[in-house]
Amino acid sequence: MEILDRLNLHTNEDLYRKAFTHTSYSNEHDVESYERLEFLGDAVLELTISDYLYNEKHLEEGTMTKMRASYVCEEACATYSRELGFEKEILLGSGESEANTTILADVFESFIGAMYIDQGFSYTSKFVMNIIIKYIEKKVDFLHDYKSELQELVQTVRKSVSYEIVDEKGPAHHKTFVCQVLVDNIVMGTGSGSSKKAAEQAAAKIALEKQVK
Repeated sequence: MEILDRLNLHTNEDLYRKAFTHTSYSNEHDVESYERLEFLGDAVLELTISDYLYNEKHLEEGTMTKMRASYVCEEACATYSRELGFEKEILLGSGESEANTTILADVFESFIGAMYIDQGFSYTSKFVMNIIIKYIEKKVDFLHDYKSELQELVQTVRKSVSYEIVDEKGPAHHKTFVCQVLVDNIVMGTGSGSSKKAAEQAAAKIALEKQVK
C-alpha cells in the first residue's frame, strides 16, 4: 500500500488494509470492514486531544470540551484523511462511486485504531498531534454553522432556503444521509453526513462555496 510506504509502516499490512475496507466492499468480498477499528480509533483520538488540551492549554472544562468536539468531528477527520491522501486507498464496493465526507472521516478513525494496535498509544498520539496541532494553532473551527451563514446570505436578497434528505445509505446503526439544499427551489448543494444535521451542514457549505447570491 502506497500510504504505508510513505509512513514507513510495514509491520501489519493486513491490519491497515482492513482500516480502508468500507462495508460495501466487505459485503461483496466476505472480509471484515473497518467498523470495529473505527470504534477503537475514535476513542484513541478523543483521548489524544483531551490529553493535549489538558496538559498544554490549561483551559476551563467547557472550553476544552468545545475544542475537542471541533477537532474530532466528522468534518475535521475527513480533512485529516484528505491531507494524508487516504481517498486513494479506500476499498469501496460497486454501489459506492467515491468516498464521501463520512467515509473519509470513518477511515481516519479506523486507521488510527489500526495504528494504535500496531504501534501503541505513544506513537499513535504523536502521529495524531503532528497532523492536528496546526489546525489548533490556526484556531480552525470545524463546527462552523454553515446553515446559519447561508440563511443570512440569502435573506439579504429575499430568497428562501430549504433542505431535503434525498438518500439514506448503510445499516441502521451506521447510516449515511444525503441532503440537498435548495435556494428558491433550485438545488445549490448536495452533501452527506452521518446524521441529517451533518448532511444539511455539508450541503450548506457546498452552496456557500458556490457563493450563492
